[in-house]
Parts: sequence; C-alpha cells; structure tokens
Amino acid sequence: MEKKYGVYICKGCSIADTVDTEKLAEVATKEHQIPVCKSHDALCSPSGLDLIKGDISGEGVNTVIVAACSPRAKHREFIFPGCIVERANIREFVAWTQEPGTEDTQALAEDYMRLGITKAKNSFPPEPFLLEETNKDVLVIGGGITGMTSALGAADAGYKVILVEKSGELGGWAAKMHKQLPQSYPFEALEENTVKRTIDKVSSHSNIKVYTSAEIEKIAGFPGQYDVSIKTNGTSEQAKAGSVILAAGWRPYDANKLDHLGYGKNPNVITNVQMEEIASSGRITRPSDGKEAKRVAFIQCAGSRDAAHLPYCSSYCCLTSLKQAAYVREKNPNAMAYVLYKDMRTPGQYELFYKSIQNDPGIMLTKGEVTGVSETQNGNLFIDLKDTLLGENIRIEADMVVLATGMEPNTKIDADVLKEWKVKFDEKLKESGGKPDPNAPLEPHKVPNVLKLEYRQGPELPGLEEAYGFADSNYICFQYETRRTGIFAAGSVRQPMHMLGSMEDALGASMKAIQCVEATEKGYSIHPRAWDQTYPEVNLQKCTSCKRCTEECPFGAIEEDAKGTPFHKMTRCRRCGTCLGSCPERVINFKDFSINMISSMFKSMDVPEEGLRLIGLACENDAYPALDALAMNRDRVNPAFRFVPVRCLGNLNLAWIADALSRGIDGMILLGCKFGENYQCHFVRGSELASERLGKLQETLGRLMLEPERVKLVQLSIQDYDKLPEILNDFSEEVGEMEPNPFKEF
Repeated sequence: MEKKYGVYICKGCSIADTVDTEKLAEVATKEHQIPVCKSHDALCSPSGLDLIKGDISGEGVNTVIVAACSPRAKHREFIFPGCIVERANIREFVAWTQEPGTEDTQALAEDYMRLGITKAKNSFPPEPFLLEETNKDVLVIGGGITGMTSALGAADAGYKVILVEKSGELGGWAAKMHKQLPQSYPFEALEENTVKRTIDKVSSHSNIKVYTSAEIEKIAGFPGQYDVSIKTNGTSEQAKAGSVILAAGWRPYDANKLDHLGYGKNPNVITNVQMEEIASSGRITRPSDGKEAKRVAFIQCAGSRDAAHLPYCSSYCCLTSLKQAAYVREKNPNAMAYVLYKDMRTPGQYELFYKSIQNDPGIMLTKGEVTGVSETQNGNLFIDLKDTLLGENIRIEADMVVLATGMEPNTKIDADVLKEWKVKFDEKLKESGGKPDPNAPLEPHKVPNVLKLEYRQGPELPGLEEAYGFADSNYICFQYETRRTGIFAAGSVRQPMHMLGSMEDALGASMKAIQCVEATEKGYSIHPRAWDQTYPEVNLQKCTSCKRCTEECPFGAIEEDAKGTPFHKMTRCRRCGTCLGSCPERVINFKDFSINMISSMFKSMDVPEEGLRLIGLACENDAYPALDALAMNRDRVNPAFRFVPVRCLGNLNLAWIADALSRGIDGMILLGCKFGENYQCHFVRGSELASERLGKLQETLGRLMLEPERVKLVQLSIQDYDKLPEILNDFSEEVGEMEPNPFKEF
C-alpha cells in the first residue's frame, strides 16, 4: 500500500512537563517530512482518539505513529483497523524515568520519535498464511480419564474427535479404583467411581470415534493438516486432524526397586494400586494368608522425592493413601490405619478432605523417615521411623504395609530402551558418513514411543527434564502447549496430578486444541503471539542452505527438502523470529519485523561526538514489561539508553551489533529471559541462543577493533524490575570507562 503517515504526540501523564513537544514535532515534520503531525492533551481520551480517526477517514492517514505511553498500555484504544500503528514510548522511557527539561531528556525523546517513525517506514501490513483447507478434527491419544474428558470437551463444543486408546477398553487407571476422591465441596466424603459413566458418554457420543487396542503409527503434517496413521485390529487406518491432545497417562513406579521397604520380600507389603484391587474385592485382607488386615500402615513417598528413584513429588500419593485409609475404616470400624509421611501434600481444596481424615480417631498420621520394614515372629511387619514428631525413633507393628508408589508418565523412555536405540542411531550415522560419539547419550525424544511424529527433530516431545519424561512447555505461561505446535499435553504426561486435576487439565487442553484449529484457519499464530498474522518470508535465491535456521528453530517449523534447502511449515511457526536471528545472509524477515528495520532504527538515532549512546534490546515478554515496571516505580535510568523491543532475544542477529557499533553506538545491553533447566523464555531457547551467538562476537568486534565488553547479555525475569537500575548503571559505567567508540568520527 502507499503509505500516508500521521504522527500524534500525547502531552498527558507528565510528558509535556518533561519534554518540549513542539521540538519533538519538528523531528517528524522537518527531519522525516511527515505531512500530518498533531498533539493532544490526552490521546487515549475519546477526543484524542477522534482526532486520529478523523485523519484516517478525512486525510487518508494509514500509518499512525503514536508518541505516548508504552505499547503495553492502552492497547485496545490504539487499534485502528486497516492501519499500521507504531508506538513511541515517551511516557515510561522518558517522562517517568528522566529529569524534566534537560538537554539529555529532550534528545532521548527525539530519538524515540525517530525510532518509531523509522520502524513504521519499514513495516508493512500482514498477509496471513492461509491453508487451502483446514481440518478441525481433534486427535486425542489416550483413553483414560484425561483423554476421555478432553474428547468430551471438544465434542460437546461441536468438534469431531478421534480417540485412540492402546488397551482393549477405555478408563485407564481411574476405572480400576474402588472409590474416588470427592469431586466437589465440601470435599469430605469418598464418592462412588464415576468413570464408567464417563466411558458410556464417550462411547455413545456422535462426535467421537473411538479406537481401542490401537496405537499411533505415524503423525505427519502440521496444525490444520495432520495426517495420522492408526494401527488397529492388525490393519492401518488413515485419518486427518487439525490438532492433537496427548493424554497418554501414567504408570506406577516399579515397586520391585523398593526392596528396602520390603516389597518383593514379604507378600504383605503391597502398592497403592494393589490396595485398590483388594478393596474392590470386599474386605481388606492380606495376600499371605487371606486374614483381615486390622492394622494397615501406609508409607508415603515410596520412590518419590528420592534422588535414587523419582526426585519429584508424585502429587496423587498422599491423597490416595488418605482415601485408602478411609477404606480400612469403612470396611472395619475397629481397624486402624497409620499414615507415615515425610510431608503431607493435599493441594487445593483437598485440604478439607485431609482435615476430615484427621478427625477419624482410627487413623493415625505421623511424620517421619521410614528406615526399614522387617517381619515379626508372628508374621506381622515392623516399620521403623526416625526424625518423627515425637523427637525420637519409633517402631509400628502392622498386619500389612501399603507403599504409596510414585507416578511416571507413559512418555518416559526407559534407560535400557535408550541404549538399544543408541546402537541403531549410531549405525545410521555411520551409514551417512558421520562419526558417532560413544559418550553422547541419546535424547529420549528421538526414540519413537507414543506420537511417532515425522519431524526432523525426533518422533516424540522433548521432556521438561529428559530423565523424567514429562512433556516440556513453558510451565508458568503455557501449561498445555508443548514444543511441537498444535500438540497439547494434558494430565499426567504434563505433570503428576490426581484425578480431579487431570479432568480440569483435560478441559484446558481441549480448549487449546480448539483455539489452535480456529486460529490456524484465520492465519493467526497460536501462541504466544496469538494476534500475529505475519510469518517469516524467505528469499530462497540468497539462501546458502547453511541449516542454522532448521537446527535452531525450537518448534520444528523448518524442514529441509531433498537438496538440503530449508522451508517453513508455516502453521507450526510461532513467529518468534529465531530463524531471523540465526540467518547469516539476512534472508528471513517478517512484514513488521526485519533485520533491515532494526538496523535502520539504529542508524536513525542521533549519535553525538561526545557522550555515551547505548542501545538496549529488550525481550517483549519479560524485559520490556520489567522496564515498564521500573518506570511505574519512577526509578531513574541513564539517558544514554535507547531501548528497542524485540520479539525474543533469539531474534538477535550479529549484523545488528555490527551495524550499531559501526554507527558509533558505544555499547549494547541485551535483556532476555533466564535460560537453563528452569528457563523462562516464551520461545524456549531465545536467550540461550543469543548467548551462544555472542560467543562468536569476539571475532566480529576484533575486526572492528572494539572491546567485546561493549556488548553484554543479562538474564532477567519479569519481577526483576527493581534490579534493573543497578544493572543498567553498572553497564553504563563500565562502557563509560572505555575509550569512545572510534566510529563516532564517521
């Protein structure tokens, strides 16, 4: 489109008290020849918005630059359909963080005006990527309570569902329970198992097609167009889906590894799963002789929260033992139950259930570390505890011991299976001319298990912690979303959880699966940039097939053809721009975010021969909000800084650093999310990839004869705004002690 620009300057929120808005307007009218430039006392007010809308309809303005508050504020107000809108943040970054009326403050505001106008000049309307046809069916893998609830959630909303269950019947572990925990307030009494009713709903639902004794053979394609092969009854059936819910469920931790607690040595030491079977058969009897167990001890964290077994809490165990202790009392009011715990964990309103169990005089709960289980002379069992609430070691005698075994996701690959596949992978590597590393472990997600994806990165989902097997996601912000766009994890493949938690999780995942197909049909990114209709555009004529983009994409959105040339599968793309940052040839760009755009912004700034000029690249998800919070706190920031938001620090292209420093900029600070095991990056590896790229920076700066310390990366979480003043001041002082950038002279 032919652009007609309009610049609008807000005087409110202390802006007019801090800077000279008339001089600010001259940057637009004289430097950039903007034909329409107006000021208003409060642009976000009805009259201020009418001013802009009047110019859009009357003057034909279609590219709007708003010099006012942060783009994170008043977002709805400054949306003008059909127009490009850019925001110059002169409230938070100038009026609220600088001394009023100084030369440096004025220069800062004018630079933000230049940055906003330059960005608008290099921005173009989005052209959404649309599939020729979008399939809106939802594939659910797993027929336990999580999978069935997800299927019903999507089916009741009017979407067709394909449900695949590997066993011969639906229900999973939940169907084997004698009774279930309370599902609603007051959360006090056990309930009859409702899973069979859920099975009936699923089996009779017109929108759900159920496959039992079936498994996935292959999932190819991308959101909106998944091609699925299902192995069932000795044949292979083909299906199509728009999104996938992984609800493959869990398995109990192998109690045979818990011989120190007597399992396998004495038949009267059983697991909580076996206890459900015994309770369902009638009386609580012990396996060795069929006698009624009148004293039953429950050992908590049996294999959980233990570095030698499962280092995490399995979540459901405490509640299950409390429920089974209630079985003991229901079956025989004269029986006793002992619950021996490290810590009692009953999340949410299940604290009410815990309190109701505490009120039962026949149930004893005590804290302590179980040191051993041994057999008595009369065939009973001794349980020895230390570090108890009594302050001394104690011994309890019981007829039967129940181990609260932990939970492992069915997506976990066992170590011996990994070893077998390592041999196969090494053989393939040799055949292709590669050299296997005998010390390199095989990543579990590269071993086919449940999904069997046709992705170059591997057939399964990367794990949150590979040894645990739980599907990786941005745990805080995007619980259901995995690192494979359009595939959502729910229930105990995402984290350990009890039945009610799994049901709630399942509905959340089904809503995400629906959002996915609807957004895909309209050309929107799914998450986290859910409004974004742009997508990476690649100039393949200049592509050298270096494969950096395919290797660095966190979401498997880029594949390679037979010649090794990369190509995007666009509906997998989350618009993070990691590929843009990885490309040494600058051939990957977006309509509203490009390498040339950011470089042009740097070049538009006024760089005086004397005095510092520093650039801060700020991740839009954590660092930029932290900067806004700093401003709301009215903390002062060195006026040498000019902050430029980026989609993710994974966008960092080393060309930007070269362009900025060759322009005469003295230094650049990169503000990104924390990375590592507990990463916070919305795009998984953005800051980590930026850090890796900076490792190559020394050579670049060496050619420019500049100190590598002029560029610094800082890991920052959104709540670290109070640390920012010190971080920024320390960096400005460090750069200030260096010789001036020699490129200032050019």
